[in-house]
Amino acid sequence: MREILRRTRRFIPLLGLLLLTGLAVACGGTDSGGQAADGMAAVDKTADLVYVNWAEGVAYTNLAKVILEDDLGYDVTLTAADVAPAYTAVAQGDKDAFMETWLPVLHKDYVDRFKDQVVDLGHVYEGTQSGLVVPSYVTIDKISELPQHGDQFDDEIIGIDAGAGIMKTTEQLIDDYGLDYDLVSSSGPAMTAALKKAVDSDEWIVITGWKPHWMFGRWDLKFLDQDADKTMWKTGNIHIMGRLGLREDKPELAQFLESYFFTDAQLSDLMLAIREADDPETAAREWKNEHPDLVATWLPEKS
Repeated sequence: MREILRRTRRFIPLLGLLLLTGLAVACGGTDSGGQAADGMAAVDKTADLVYVNWAEGVAYTNLAKVILEDDLGYDVTLTAADVAPAYTAVAQGDKDAFMETWLPVLHKDYVDRFKDQVVDLGHVYEGTQSGLVVPSYVTIDKISELPQHGDQFDDEIIGIDAGAGIMKTTEQLIDDYGLDYDLVSSSGPAMTAALKKAVDSDEWIVITGWKPHWMFGRWDLKFLDQDADKTMWKTGNIHIMGRLGLREDKPELAQFLESYFFTDAQLSDLMLAIREADDPETAAREWKNEHPDLVATWLPEKS
């Protein structure tokens, strides 16, 4: 009898192990290689997105985060970086997608350099524009009209940071048009503060501006037209660039990013909401909840 009990005790741990294994299979567990027990590959519900700390990118990248988390169940990591390291990270496969590629001009060099290491997921915004901007109540419409109205503009164009690309092209434009204007270097916030002060007083002001920007959602503004033979700025689109293999590894994420698109009015509204909030993610979530029909157009169809 003691021998029978001894042998039985030896098999009890093995029986428990078999029962646990069977339970894991029944519950659809995964093995150490990331495969579900039924042979299906486990779905990767992570998204690692990199963006540039520009107002439009901050706005729609934070919105993408809350949609992916709230509506699709993803674990999302956001990383702010300069353009060069952002492209490098995606090209090397360290990040899933770079959220802000300006084409055909601003980021052309990066696209040419990494074209075989990234995939274009389409544009999130179309109609980017840069140039000289005035309030709509200003009664001129062309850059070539500026010389006749120097006194009303105090012979100044209010700019942003001295090294910015739009500042360099504006310097060239002043030479091409023979403008006797000073280009005043400041910053983005200082420029918009000067614009607000002028609009509040119905004064004339000309600034270096670009779209998308939240200021177009707050004030009624217009770009001054360029002469056909002195075109400094062209319109374009903002694209999202993904790493190689993203469509295969994370098809749902890729489909969402490929569907993600804003009209000018929608993006201006989102940017303004985030601009006026203390926390961009909280503001993005509130904006998402206020636009359920739009968000639904971006969500991948369930198979």
